[in-house]
Amino acid sequence: MIETETDQQLQLRLAEPGDAETMQQVITQAFGARDALDPPADAMSDELADIEERIATQIGLIASDDSGVVGCLFCSLHPDADVPSGMLHRVSVLPGHRRNGVAFHMIVAAAQLATDAGMRRLQLIARRELPHVVCWWQGYGFEVIRELDDHQLLLAAALPARVVVPTADDMRHLGVRLAALLAPGDLIVANGELGAGKTTLTQGIAEGLQVSGPVTSPTFVLSRIHHSTGTAPQLVHVDAYRLGSAAELDDLDLDETLADSVTLVEWGAGLAEYLATDRLEIDIERSGDVDDETRIVTVRGIGPRWRGVDLWALAGVQEEW
Repeated sequence: MIETETDQQLQLRLAEPGDAETMQQVITQAFGARDALDPPADAMSDELADIEERIATQIGLIASDDSGVVGCLFCSLHPDADVPSGMLHRVSVLPGHRRNGVAFHMIVAAAQLATDAGMRRLQLIARRELPHVVCWWQGYGFEVIRELDDHQLLLAAALPARVVVPTADDMRHLGVRLAALLAPGDLIVANGELGAGKTTLTQGIAEGLQVSGPVTSPTFVLSRIHHSTGTAPQLVHVDAYRLGSAAELDDLDLDETLADSVTLVEWGAGLAEYLATDRLEIDIERSGDVDDETRIVTVRGIGPRWRGVDLWALAGVQEEW
């Protein structure tokens, strides 16, 4: 069970064989309430056996609130594709529950499950005759990557890259690799509990950018500027751990250096996003074993700056360990 906050508490769970009839009803109502299409959407011809087969072969998600089931979707996994991908199918929200974030939260959950399964991209097919639907998907980072025929468009969004990092030295090495992708104006928001490795990653980025050091956590001075010793941009290293609001972060006047620097904000979630539309979000998780140094690093590109950038190339560093 996944719980997420919307106007009402929304509960998400994996579909089971006994959910087929309910899912068929939701899909039929959701697609039946859309604009009429010629030819009709494939979903309108789904029979119970079709839904049962999808439950058996694909990831099915069901969304419920206090009123009962309000939405569902399926996600098929294609690990052998040129780009391992998850394909969304039958994304459905009951007409009376639209605009409440139901579809968004189902898609986020499906993206997480696809990422956990090793997929690098999330895809779906949308109808050209429904431009408002295409725009909705584009608002969440999906892009049209192919015209399949006169009616169908293939949309895709990159999934976050995940890298397994065994040691602190490997974390620095990952930072060096990441630095090669960075340019002036880039914002990085790094998150993770105390001791997760945020500063160690920053040290690797500093090494890759060839800036002056040493790089240590700026917890008490809040921010440090590390000037470039070569042609790469300088590094502005910020620790927002002791800051209580975005207004306090604003007092650091980061906008004065943002355009010409790489700015990395530790503990920046919920505070630093306003600094730039484009950013990298990095989350570092421990393995769960106190004696194990392994970290799971998730790198997510937000905004046009990172569209088309292969963040999964960072995972290639694992082959060197």
